[in-house]
Amino acid sequence: MTKTSTLFLSAIVLAVAAHIARAYDPSPLQDFCVAIDDPKDMLFVNGRFCKNPELVKAEDFFFSGINIPGNTDNAVGSNVTAVLVDNLPGLNTLGISLARIDYAPYGQNPPHTHPRASEILFVAEGTLYVGFVSSNQDGNRLFTKVLNKGDVFVFPIGMIHFQFNIGKTPALAFAGLGSQNPGVITIANAVFGSDPPINPDVLAKAFMLEKNVVEFLQKRFGA
Repeated sequence: MTKTSTLFLSAIVLAVAAHIARAYDPSPLQDFCVAIDDPKDMLFVNGRFCKNPELVKAEDFFFSGINIPGNTDNAVGSNVTAVLVDNLPGLNTLGISLARIDYAPYGQNPPHTHPRASEILFVAEGTLYVGFVSSNQDGNRLFTKVLNKGDVFVFPIGMIHFQFNIGKTPALAFAGLGSQNPGVITIANAVFGSDPPINPDVLAKAFMLEKNVVEFLQKRFGA
């Protein structure tokens, strides 16, 4: 084989390899997107349809109100004000979103996960105890840190994580997320408050609890 032939073959192999490296399915931008054959029954694509560029206005990229404290008078003592593609259309296809999180004294953002995004948290006021748990494969290790004003912490995509205000005064944090629609699954709500409820025998065995305890929790979270 000549030197020219070798170089030509190498170029072809590299081109094919590069094509394979770029060939992947796009990340889902909602919980599910079921395939359908009949276009007339189509609801939406993965993400959102794009507005005609000629009709785009500055308001499409604008959101107001992130400065307003959320109401933390609830069972968990926190409130999340999310800025997603739902209320800021200009985020579509950009892969980012924002959230303001207010915490009452000893309030928490309970254990939850974002199936489509990593999160970076910035503490603006107060002191938070935060952490996340790694996967089963990694041994479910717990990573925690006490954050003070000005501190930043990262929660990797898909990891169960939480924040707890350990101070006697309200706390405030802002979170940046790597998706226009990161999604949120609050663990207790999803497990004990699903609709319809998960068979209590399943949960009793999974959590090593008496069935009546599971049924009590389902009544609490099912409401």
